[in-house]
Amino acid sequence: MTFSPETHAAAAEIIARYPAGRSRSALLPLLHLVQAEQGCVTTEGVTFCAETLGLTAAEVGAVATFYTMYKRRPVGDYLVSVCTNLSCALLGGEEVFARIAERLGVGHDETTPDGQITLEHAECLAACDYAPVMTVNYDFFDQVDPDGAEAIVAGLQAGERPPPTRGGPLCSFGEISRQLAGLPDPRPEGVAGPGVGEPSVAGLLLAEAAGWTADERPAPLVPAAAEHASAAQTPSAAQTPASSERKGS
Repeated sequence: MTFSPETHAAAAEIIARYPAGRSRSALLPLLHLVQAEQGCVTTEGVTFCAETLGLTAAEVGAVATFYTMYKRRPVGDYLVSVCTNLSCALLGGEEVFARIAERLGVGHDETTPDGQITLEHAECLAACDYAPVMTVNYDFFDQVDPDGAEAIVAGLQAGERPPPTRGGPLCSFGEISRQLAGLPDPRPEGVAGPGVGEPSVAGLLLAEAAGWTADERPAPLVPAAAEHASAAQTPSAAQTPASSERKGS
């Protein structure tokens, strides 16, 4: 498969951001770029990145297979990721995944027959304070339950783009891949939406309520007993060789 002229132009734009002689630093965004066009990182995508950056296919393939955001099989228009790690699992993440899997008729890393939605278990989505959490094309839907998660997926199936809890408006997998490559979102509505919520600043709110300030002296990390023990093991001035020499002089 030949990549489009637009992809070649975008690749040149991305590479130009890096210092001369360090074009290989553009590999990560270029992998997102080819994924945006093909829906995954194909053999042709690996070859394109290797030839463009002067790398071997093995070097590119090693990177593409290391990071989970690079997919080796075609992804649907919407990648639905459900966290089933500890915090989310304790609060119902597995039940959320099971409900969505039942509705879509697919399991982990599988895509619906119409090519619209890909479902996956996510090991962690870095949003434990909003557990259980799921993302659609890496946009957050926080504190979901099975009914709420199913409603989000039903909206996607109906051609809607439900608004994420935080961040900008939902886009397709190809569109978010271009943004991850460092290219701008051309949509007029593609601006940042709500940012952090109350769970993210709970510690700050607690500190403010308690009157804590950043310039307060923190409590010692070493218990006082350990400090005394350390001092007892340190030779006193009377025990040092220099003091012994002075006594003998």
